[in-house]
Amino acid sequence: MSAPEPMPTPLHGYVGFDTLTKQAELKMMRRGFHFNVMLVGQTGLGKSTMVNTLFASRLVESKGRIDPSDEIRQTTSIAIDSHVVIENGVKLKLNLIDTPGYGDLINNEHCWEPIVKYIKDQYSMYLRKELTAVRDRHIPDTRVHVVLFFINPSGHSLRPMDVQVLKKLGDIANVIPVIAKADTLTLEERQVFKERVRAELQNNGIRVYPFDHEDYDEEDRALNSQVQAMLPFAVVGSTKVYDVNGMPVRGRQTRCGLVNIEDPSHCEFVQFRNFLLRTNLHDLIETTSSTYYESFRSKQLLALKESSVKQQQQQQQHQYQQ
Repeated sequence: MSAPEPMPTPLHGYVGFDTLTKQAELKMMRRGFHFNVMLVGQTGLGKSTMVNTLFASRLVESKGRIDPSDEIRQTTSIAIDSHVVIENGVKLKLNLIDTPGYGDLINNEHCWEPIVKYIKDQYSMYLRKELTAVRDRHIPDTRVHVVLFFINPSGHSLRPMDVQVLKKLGDIANVIPVIAKADTLTLEERQVFKERVRAELQNNGIRVYPFDHEDYDEEDRALNSQVQAMLPFAVVGSTKVYDVNGMPVRGRQTRCGLVNIEDPSHCEFVQFRNFLLRTNLHDLIETTSSTYYESFRSKQLLALKESSVKQQQQQQQHQYQQ
């Protein structure tokens, strides 16, 4: 049992350590932040458009199979776009990890393997750098902080392949599911589909972000409960700007009219963006380190220890036999 925290001792003059948070903030702003986002979903679900919409910039081009004459991919691949974006002095080193080929193959049985391998490889690389005798003061962070999983807006249910992949990913990374191109569903269809997907996630024991954590206070838990009730986010992405009554509006033109992506009554893009970037970005980074990487690290170090003990026992047995 830890000792109780002592009562604050009064100060009799200004000391100056109240600038500590400002000092830390300035140092962090100079150094910048790493944020690594993985995009998983079939070709044609608007993953690249959604990223460009989220960051209000043209960061990635579609890597989908656009022309029917293009060769069909034989495996899921990994494609990384790296950028530095700056907003009000805050520097974000952004890695966007796309997974072209996922779900597009003739045989999708093991399409998740390159994705899982990439995530684990980043943990392994970070651990090796941590364990070196002379290591960098600040290890470049390539660990995947969030997987955005794009669900086909079929209106039916998750595919068995998606259930399998989500279970694999939920064990090793923060996963946020989104219904892509939600404007292809009516509001009633969308709500039914969201409820069906939520039930499938729960029934299959799939862990998605956010989840309860011992470090969260009551306010955090209440906010997370609200988000959990909204998952999966029904989103629409667009970088096109239209003039509506003299006001610029980002949206998509459909047969039924203009879908204003920043109107919560049209889709949940605003809630998704605010959750991902404005309230939980730092927590995604922290959770990756304290939960998923720490679990990976503990297992690896335990395996190394057991291997070392086994090797010593074999050496002792060999010496005894001699």
